[in-house]
Amino acid sequence: MKARGLMSVLFHAEKALDLVQAALDVGVLDELDRGPATLDDLCRAAGARPLRMYKFMDGLESLGLVERRQTDDALESSTYVGREPLATAARAVLGADSIERDRDAYPWRAIRGKLPDVLRGDTSASFAWPPETPEAVAAFEASMSAGCAPLVEAFQLHAAHLFPTSHRWLDVGGGDATLVTALLARLPYVKADVFNLGATESLVKRRIADARLGGRAGFVGGDFLRDPLPRGYDVLSFVRVLHDWPAETARELVTKAHAALDAGGTIVVCEEFRTPERLAVQFFWTYFLMGVDACVSRLREVEWYVRVLAEVGFGDVRVLPGAFEVVVATKTR
Repeated sequence: MKARGLMSVLFHAEKALDLVQAALDVGVLDELDRGPATLDDLCRAAGARPLRMYKFMDGLESLGLVERRQTDDALESSTYVGREPLATAARAVLGADSIERDRDAYPWRAIRGKLPDVLRGDTSASFAWPPETPEAVAAFEASMSAGCAPLVEAFQLHAAHLFPTSHRWLDVGGGDATLVTALLARLPYVKADVFNLGATESLVKRRIADARLGGRAGFVGGDFLRDPLPRGYDVLSFVRVLHDWPAETARELVTKAHAALDAGGTIVVCEEFRTPERLAVQFFWTYFLMGVDACVSRLREVEWYVRVLAEVGFGDVRVLPGAFEVVVATKTR
């Protein structure tokens, strides 16, 4: 889509979302996900009139979601193919518990229409970083927890590589322990602690207690910007942490991890590495955090992490594929 077309769609974004919601509600997206669908197939699924469905599908095509194949001018000759699985993506964005709905609760409207002032530094978003009050900490950690499912999937996919035997794992800046408790429920031979600010202790301990992991998970309080990282762990992870900080700070945290691990220990980095798709998914934070100088929120290419890990002294650096790529390396020197 060229710039003119994209801007037209953006202007009518509310209508576009209404179209996608309806396509999900009436079964059009599920029909498309089952394979090429004729106009008749879609009409039967939705109980729709052919001409109206044809126009409806033109709308989805204009959004770049479907491809139309037509052999002649008859409506009935139209066949549609989803460019990728659509129903799951739509539910992730439009569902009642979606990440997007969670993000929309942040006070972004305070800067709407004021971006020139934001860019000049005359206006800032109303958002303290790092969160300061117990209420702000709880709200932020709940937001991070809402987006944990693909991270759990990525870690579980590569569990045999990350945790090949009985391991002690430290999740640095590990939120409210959503990732740790989800993984430990599937990996009975792993013990883990969350290293996070003291303000998160009650949140972490509550989630651990609810998970009933038999003492295999715990909390270690500290500030990774000021304190050394705890020793005695086989695996140290940074999950959606490093991109929030300047490059020199991210590098310092990797260096602290190197110092904390014994030879043969493993570091794991998993976050939104910079790709066109990730930039799109992160659009809300890009918009909102323009006015928050304390939070860098800078997506970096995965190659940056590979290079820094090697420079700090980690070896056998690998990028493991998945819903989220996982970068894993071993301390060799």
